[in-house]
Amino acid sequence: MLYQGGGIRGIAHAGVLKALEDNGISIEAIGGTSSGGLIAALYAMGYSPYYIYVLFKRYAKEITELDSGMIISGVGNLMMNKKISISGLKNGESIEKAYDALAQRRGIRKIGDIKNIPLVIPTVDVMKSKEYVFTNCIPENKTGNVGYITDISVGKAVRASSSFPGIFCPCCYQTHIFLDGGALDNVPVIEVKKQKVDKVIAVNFKADDVDEKSNMMDIAMRTIDIMGNKISEESLNQSDYVLTVSTDKTGLLDVEKLDNCYRYGYQAVMQNLKEIQKILF
Repeated sequence: MLYQGGGIRGIAHAGVLKALEDNGISIEAIGGTSSGGLIAALYAMGYSPYYIYVLFKRYAKEITELDSGMIISGVGNLMMNKKISISGLKNGESIEKAYDALAQRRGIRKIGDIKNIPLVIPTVDVMKSKEYVFTNCIPENKTGNVGYITDISVGKAVRASSSFPGIFCPCCYQTHIFLDGGALDNVPVIEVKKQKVDKVIAVNFKADDVDEKSNMMDIAMRTIDIMGNKISEESLNQSDYVLTVSTDKTGLLDVEKLDNCYRYGYQAVMQNLKEIQKILF
């Protein structure tokens, strides 16, 4: 099971997990990028899908408190190659602290301490132009130019993978400068397959349509989805099943739609349950 990034929409992944569990489908390995990594990390540490949903409701506003104008400006500046002030962005410390605290509740400090199931969370070192994967299980078949890190704290790992360019500051760790893993590996199918699982279900988000009534945030999200899905094409083609979730124009940090997104994830599984079961069984 693996997940795509997508800001607050990422809670839809918890809805997907809940629906799978309700129908007797167990998860043997999990991976995710950006917000997908936030969900994957909690699940791998033993938190239930519903409790993950509760945690997001509790911490979402604190973690995502950011002016939407900054998002639009940041995305626009990236497209036009304009400089962005690092001091004007969120530093991601709230995400790191929250996750380190949640990990400590389970007696976990570093990502390598997670024992429940294999976990993979991609990120990108912008200085080396190289993908790194935070994991508790380094694969035997280490193909490609990918580095693996197990001795990083859970909080730092999810913070690094979630550092979306133009919104969050880069995440520094040792000699690395990490940004959102979606830049190279938005849906980490290949890395999950390296964990010797039989079948891989990929979850991605449908790119919302835009029209004359769309605002700047709608257009920004559409652009992000197009870029993310283009990056993910090869990975999605290698999955055994792609579950596409529609989230009804939910913005990157659209906290008030969190409940809806959880429901959208659950409904997506239920609407495609027979196909999923056919693939898995």
